[in-house]
Amino acid sequence: MKKLSIRSAVLGIVLGMAMAGAPPIRASGGPSLTDGDFEKAKNLYFLHCAGCHGALRKGATGKNLEPKRTKKKGQRRLEKIIAFGTEGGMNNFDDLFTRDEIALLATYIQLEPPIPPEMSLDLMREHTRVFVEPKHYPTKPQHDRNWKNFFIVIERDAGKVAIVDGDKHEIVTHINTGYAVHVAKSAERHATESVANLGRFWYTIGRDGRVKKIDLWQTPERMLVAETQIAYDARDIAVSGDGKYLIAGGYWPPHFVIIDAETMNPLKVVSTRGTNIDGYFIDESRVATVDTTPNQPNFLVSAKELGQVWQVDYTDLNNLRIVQIDAARYLHDGFFDPTGRYFQVAANASNKMVIIDTKARKLEATIDMAKKPHPGPGANWVDPDCGPVGGTTHMGEAKVTTWGNDPVGHPDRAWKICHVIKVDGAGLFIRTHPKSDFVWVDQLMHPEQAVKQSVQVISKKTGRIVKTIRVTKNPGFAAVHIEFNQDGSEVWVSAWNRKDYSNDSGYIVIYDAKTLREKDRIKGLRTPTGKFNVYNRINHVT
Repeated sequence: MKKLSIRSAVLGIVLGMAMAGAPPIRASGGPSLTDGDFEKAKNLYFLHCAGCHGALRKGATGKNLEPKRTKKKGQRRLEKIIAFGTEGGMNNFDDLFTRDEIALLATYIQLEPPIPPEMSLDLMREHTRVFVEPKHYPTKPQHDRNWKNFFIVIERDAGKVAIVDGDKHEIVTHINTGYAVHVAKSAERHATESVANLGRFWYTIGRDGRVKKIDLWQTPERMLVAETQIAYDARDIAVSGDGKYLIAGGYWPPHFVIIDAETMNPLKVVSTRGTNIDGYFIDESRVATVDTTPNQPNFLVSAKELGQVWQVDYTDLNNLRIVQIDAARYLHDGFFDPTGRYFQVAANASNKMVIIDTKARKLEATIDMAKKPHPGPGANWVDPDCGPVGGTTHMGEAKVTTWGNDPVGHPDRAWKICHVIKVDGAGLFIRTHPKSDFVWVDQLMHPEQAVKQSVQVISKKTGRIVKTIRVTKNPGFAAVHIEFNQDGSEVWVSAWNRKDYSNDSGYIVIYDAKTLREKDRIKGLRTPTGKFNVYNRINHVT
């Protein structure tokens, strides 16, 4: 179990707390595990399975894995599903797990799941640490680099992010952030509010619920200035339009937390447990994505299992105004249209994109999609036939779908499918830039190595694939996540060493955005995945 021990070192005490609870229940006369094997399987499940299937295994993006269902399939069938995946969108794990680990997981999901504990504000505050007092923050950058073209690069399984200089193509520093950072965000340009030194401070959140504050003006060894923890399992974070607050969402416990962005002190916690759009009470209603509305002092909270988007006015924390907007299940990730009025969010289980009108605070439309849409940070561009469109990849089908998103200038095309483009493999991320003629997609969900290691480039003018690029040929590697640099001249793609995460063999491949030819490689990264360009993210460049 070498792989497990490496990750356990990253997770430390946090994972133990997260999955603590009642002693495991052994099925009488049925599947069983020793205490040691149960702990190993529990950790594997948390690391690789809970995101889709839930801590309580009730399912969401993935199937329900409660014992009443899994026992019917039996050990051998479960092992095959874990190893080879399914046509419905589950990835294969035969290239990541050993046979023994697959067998262990197959047995584990036939046993009753342990129930994780809750997390109070007091406990969150115990985890709050300040490494550099705000009064000691520098008044100007302590280096001569172009920090607005920095990339914050997630080194997923190393428990770090790398700060990379986009001008010089070199690593500035590695920052310890906690296990499996999912996203990094900064304050974004806001229609009604302004933030001094926009893009200077960045905040990360990982699978262990730890939130880190990074100051890009500091010298490399001092960039990590504060931290806290808001959950045992989490996915997303956002910064208020005035830069004063953070909002962080928990998978477990299912809640969102509002944090003082300067001190990192957790201020308010709100549970997202409740009644879903079908009238059933849901105990594990996880927060999938949180965003800040570009035109109002509001947060958006996607309550995944409820099928609701909550629009939260943060102007008065003592009297939060929360509008619960019924949408569809299960909400995952989303992005805004170019005007910032409409939030376009994927509902995986319903195979829909949901459109929220943040000005009217209501559901605007739902659009039927192919299986399991997954736009990641999304992409907007202008199509010659449909006008402004949004686009998404799909986890469950090898397709890219676009839809009209300009109800003012192109009302006949608004919220209707424009193109369905067949690609080689199902993927997770789509990205473009206003100065680019192309849209880029990855194909991470495809079981074949050659496809998984390639990205495809689509012409905005024709909607056709113009090039398939093999990013990496290293065994066990995959090509994932696309990001443009500040001026749109370069495209960065991660070569993720998803199997051997014990070394720094991962790298980023940089392509010329016009010629589509490779320009450079940045090596020395451990399991690089998501990348966030400072300028593009704070200016809503999609």
